[in-house]
Amino acid sequence: MFDSLKKKLQNIRTKFASNIEEAAGAEPEPQVAELPEGAETGEPISTPAAQPEPSVAEEAVQEAREKPTFFDKVKVLVRDREVLLQEKDIEESLFELEMVLLENDVALPVTDEIIARMRQDLVGRHRKIGASVDDLVVSTLRSALCGVLGEGLDLSRYIREHERPVKILFTGVNGTGKTTTVAKVGQYLQKNGFSVVIGAGDTFRAGAIEQIRTHADRLGIKTIQHQAGADPSAVLFDAVQYAKAHDIDVVLADTAGRFHNRANLMNQLEKIRRVMKPDLVVYVDEAVAGNDAVIRADEFNKAVGTDAVVLTKADMDPKGGAAISVAHTVGKPILFLGTGQGYDDIMPFEPRVVVDELLGGEA
Repeated sequence: MFDSLKKKLQNIRTKFASNIEEAAGAEPEPQVAELPEGAETGEPISTPAAQPEPSVAEEAVQEAREKPTFFDKVKVLVRDREVLLQEKDIEESLFELEMVLLENDVALPVTDEIIARMRQDLVGRHRKIGASVDDLVVSTLRSALCGVLGEGLDLSRYIREHERPVKILFTGVNGTGKTTTVAKVGQYLQKNGFSVVIGAGDTFRAGAIEQIRTHADRLGIKTIQHQAGADPSAVLFDAVQYAKAHDIDVVLADTAGRFHNRANLMNQLEKIRRVMKPDLVVYVDEAVAGNDAVIRADEFNKAVGTDAVVLTKADMDPKGGAAISVAHTVGKPILFLGTGQGYDDIMPFEPRVVVDELLGGEA
């Protein structure tokens, strides 16, 4: 997952580390040599004829070994040296990082934010260059990426902390895997100990009711449905009432796919929100859609509001730009990544885990 971006970020690590080492004027650590006593202070060195008795010589050698030599002191300076990084020291690396992010579908405003965070963290500050310059680069990159991704959203924790039933409404455009995502989330919640009912609110698309019912039957989840063409608001109202009557923890509401510029369908979605009063509105799109997914998520958020995002087909996306961009652009967390066709192929989105994956391995 996101293999192209991962590989290029690791190459950028090497570039940054090289430039910082160059700015620090790093040199190979000199070998420690045995020096006679007095060499580091400039005192005359005794000639062989002036050597003390053997017993006294042994004491002198031991004392010399215990004192830090000139080269020991050089080693400490090299190990603990500091460098004041300037813009010119990392300008080329920042530009290359910017190109890598843009080429991997990271939205321009998000790219700008990452570059700005890197620049602020590195330029004009005294940085101690320890044993691994790479550690400095990775920690700075990690901080910048986590900064734009935010904290994420733990759905299980959210459900435990809110009044039941928790009502989750799924929205999105046609053909992005929304109905299958509803089934996957249902399976995930059951495995985490929650009871679930699904409302078949896509009464517009031919075969949609049968599709969600087939998924639900396989998973042992109750489906609330009306006939095709029925008012989806009525279906989802009934699903909520069923959940209340049967002490169900979570209502998952499927809806018809729609584009933000279709006024009649967006008005219908607004009516669903008024009737159902969802706790979470989750926008579903494909990770492989890249910047299109980011733009659509932002437009849906402006039109009807969004509380979280699910990106499907993340396993087919070598770039990862949508995953990095959506949360920052919409200002809402990514909830899950879809990683395959099976019901278990859904991964809670944990920003730090994803960033560690992108920056992991050898540079």
